[in-house]
Amino acid sequence: MSSNHTPASASVSVIGLGLMGQALAAAFLKAGHATTVWNRSAEKAERLVADGAALAAAPADAVAASDLLVVCVSTYDVMHDVLGGLDEALRGKTLVNLTTGSSEQARRTAAWAERNGVRYLDGAIMITPPGIGAETSVLFYAGDKAVFDSHEPVLKLLGGGTTYLGTDHGKPALFDVSLLGLMWGALNSFLHGVAVVETGGVKAQEFLPWAHMWLDAIKIFTADYAAQIDAGDETFPANDATLETHLGALRHLVEESEALGVDTELPRYSEELMERVIAQGHAKDSYASVVKAYRRPVR
Repeated sequence: MSSNHTPASASVSVIGLGLMGQALAAAFLKAGHATTVWNRSAEKAERLVADGAALAAAPADAVAASDLLVVCVSTYDVMHDVLGGLDEALRGKTLVNLTTGSSEQARRTAAWAERNGVRYLDGAIMITPPGIGAETSVLFYAGDKAVFDSHEPVLKLLGGGTTYLGTDHGKPALFDVSLLGLMWGALNSFLHGVAVVETGGVKAQEFLPWAHMWLDAIKIFTADYAAQIDAGDETFPANDATLETHLGALRHLVEESEALGVDTELPRYSEELMERVIAQGHAKDSYASVVKAYRRPVR
């Protein structure tokens, strides 16, 4: 079995050359690593080859070229299809899977890797391709700690915010979708707010600094709510405002939006959640109590 240590000059193979895969390979090349690449459409490798990458003729050649394999393809099924039949060649290698998928797929793939003697890390990339290599870019990884530690210097080339989440291979996927959900929720609320203030002749850029200010304030709320939730005693002290106070304010947003001809679906969704939790006896509790509605969705 090959060494579980990645020297600074170690070779890396990148399988999958979409925009993200190209950015990953380019980061390794920029740092001076011998980089082998493979993609079903070989023309996507042209710029990387011009910059010094070796183009593998087949996945087996990419696997043979390096002990560290980084895979970033469209789905887990595609990954298994590409690597299918290479179990023996993969034995002893380190496979870092940066393909987007579910926590269940990550755990199943980890079990497959263990059966075949493959050192496996599952990961999630929390940045778009142009951000690869930036000091602030975050990538999550999970798997055996010794495997992560041995390859961390190379993986940090992809982002200074490289973070190990533990041995549960499904955790990066959970963080990925949850943080993306937070992003879409915040963006939808911002855009709904823009639609509201526009009716008063306010430009989005005039509204923007106040949106930023309010997002910073929301961080304080979430810190308090996270502590309440993690306490696990199902008590949610209203240190800022009660849930019934939140509901009263939200109804003003619904009414104002409706009167202005702005879509009300987003605030009405929040209204329904609050009403449901208040009906369970949480009118005097904090907004953190709404987590109960998400844990027990209406069927």
